[in-house]
Amino acid sequence: MLPLPYGRGSDGFCYNVAPDYTRDALAGKAITNRSIAMKKLRLFTPGPTMIPDEVMLHMAEPMDHHRTSGFRKLIKEVTEQLQYLFQTTGSCLIFTGSGSSAGEAAIVSSCYGGQHKALCVRNGKFSERWQEICDAFDIPNVSYDIEWGHGAKGPDIEKQLDANPDVDTVIVVHSETSTAAVSDLEAIAEVTRRRDKILIVDGITAVGAIPVKMDEWGVDLYITGSQKALMLPPGLAFVAVSDRAWKRIDSVKPHAFYNSLLKYRQSMKTFDTPYTPAITLVRGVHWVLQRIKAEGLENIWKHTRLMADATRAAAKAMGIELFAADPVDSVTSLRVPAGVDEAALRKTMKSKHGMQIAGGQGRLKGKIIRISHMGYCDQFDTLSVIAALEQTLHSMGHAVKLGSGLTAAQTVFAQAG
Repeated sequence: MLPLPYGRGSDGFCYNVAPDYTRDALAGKAITNRSIAMKKLRLFTPGPTMIPDEVMLHMAEPMDHHRTSGFRKLIKEVTEQLQYLFQTTGSCLIFTGSGSSAGEAAIVSSCYGGQHKALCVRNGKFSERWQEICDAFDIPNVSYDIEWGHGAKGPDIEKQLDANPDVDTVIVVHSETSTAAVSDLEAIAEVTRRRDKILIVDGITAVGAIPVKMDEWGVDLYITGSQKALMLPPGLAFVAVSDRAWKRIDSVKPHAFYNSLLKYRQSMKTFDTPYTPAITLVRGVHWVLQRIKAEGLENIWKHTRLMADATRAAAKAMGIELFAADPVDSVTSLRVPAGVDEAALRKTMKSKHGMQIAGGQGRLKGKIIRISHMGYCDQFDTLSVIAALEQTLHSMGHAVKLGSGLTAAQTVFAQAG
């Protein structure tokens, strides 16, 4: 087979070579001297995030069968590693699916219409999804709407529970990805534990990026996905379940098939999965979790905070306003400056500089940009995206002094030592 050089297609995706070059090579046609794009795509979207080359190579090893003692050994090791990740001694279950599949499993397995009522805390696009799942399964619920950009606080949850004494379940997002706002989960968990309510937490852009202490805080069900801080392709989701949550789940009438936590618990007795798992992704997460343990969660949390601090300092120096009133460290949301076209800004960042950032969703579409600090992202990656943002804004006529953001970010890094 011909050795094919690396390049990027006109659609912006990475290929071994540009698509037309690839087709000609595979068809045995003569190769013309078409130019090969050499820009490296750097993902700063809050999922998927950048993936270490070692992970990709590890997942590219020959396929194995999942109903074997070797794969069960791998599952056992991964579940133990997940306990460290979530900081829990509880059960850790592996789902093939997105984070939403894990969220649905947590809700449907612990709540049943006529038996339970949920308080759905809504402060962004993704938190609204959990109420939609409740509605889809006829689970009674009440919403608590918070201004987008703000996180939930313990006293606010206390007031909501006072006003709705029949609520026995609270569903909250730890890190609301759509707004980059963080909720005070430790304080919320203190309230739900004291009042004997089950707490279900979306930790999709929290777990592995910011402090998560499931057992210490008293969270009952915690979920996350593979394509965020875990530096993997999309396709795996994880649910950590406390002993208190299992007591509730055991009392609920089953009304799920694929997304039943009971079925996953049964299979985990022999370190197996009830359905065909994403074998290569399980192999990849095993590699990643080994590295996370070696690095230490506290060091990772500190690193994520540093990337966020540097980015926010750069934004301030460039005259760009932070959107979130309660900013989370895993992703930063910035208001698009007046007169700047958000879609054009992101398109130029990607096509000219190879930097892919995210825009706003729902009511924030066209109003904010979001930059990830999770996972495989270091100081020089962060400086690169700041430099690209400066140049792009300057080329679009926004009054920004070139180098101002970079200087501010480098100062943060220098002061951190």
